[in-house]
Amino acid sequence: MPALPSPSAVPPPSAAGRYRAFLFDMDGTVINSIAAAERIWGTWAQRQGLDVAAFLPTIHGARSVDTIARLALPGVDAQRESQGITDAEIVDVEGIIEIAGALRFLTSLPPAQWAIVTSAPRALATARLKAAGMPIPAVMVTAEDVKAGKPKPDCYLLAAEKLGVAPGDCLVFEDASVGIEAGEAAGAQVMVVTATHAHPLATRHPVIDSYDSIVATADGDGFIVLSESAAAPATR
Repeated sequence: MPALPSPSAVPPPSAAGRYRAFLFDMDGTVINSIAAAERIWGTWAQRQGLDVAAFLPTIHGARSVDTIARLALPGVDAQRESQGITDAEIVDVEGIIEIAGALRFLTSLPPAQWAIVTSAPRALATARLKAAGMPIPAVMVTAEDVKAGKPKPDCYLLAAEKLGVAPGDCLVFEDASVGIEAGEAAGAQVMVVTATHAHPLATRHPVIDSYDSIVATADGDGFIVLSESAAAPATR
């Protein structure tokens, strides 16, 4: 990884949009995998006798083992069930696509200054990114890499550490409440991606509905500068 300037050599990033690194959640943030995920989870929920319509909104953003454990279903081994769901999801990648503009945006970034930070296991994350035609980053933090999943900040703290930057100098891109909470707890700035939201999300953070509204450029001090595209406003 190319060396970044020391913090004392350059001014700190401002609220206007200068960052050391971007940390991206995956599902709902750079790819849309809702159809595939809900096919697998819907079948599982039916088998468990759950109210499928009420249950499916709860699966997004968290690790599958945490989602299942939270249900406290009698006689259900969360680890075993989670592995079965993951195995099925790796096979079923039909309909997984990029969030609008995400491929252009990711490939415009310095490779050593962004990471994927997902609640999915590594094998599933890789399969889904490939299915959507997205790049595999040099740094990817997945479900196996942390003891505590989102909303705990561990995953974002680890990603910042792997990139060699301070969490407070990072911008986290998230779509789910548990991920937003994890980014906040890590001390990072947060951008909310609403491309897959059926209903508005109340948030104090800036919001985009696609990556077509923003552009990123590297400056001479080793920061990524985020700005609005000429085509559309970046936030609301």
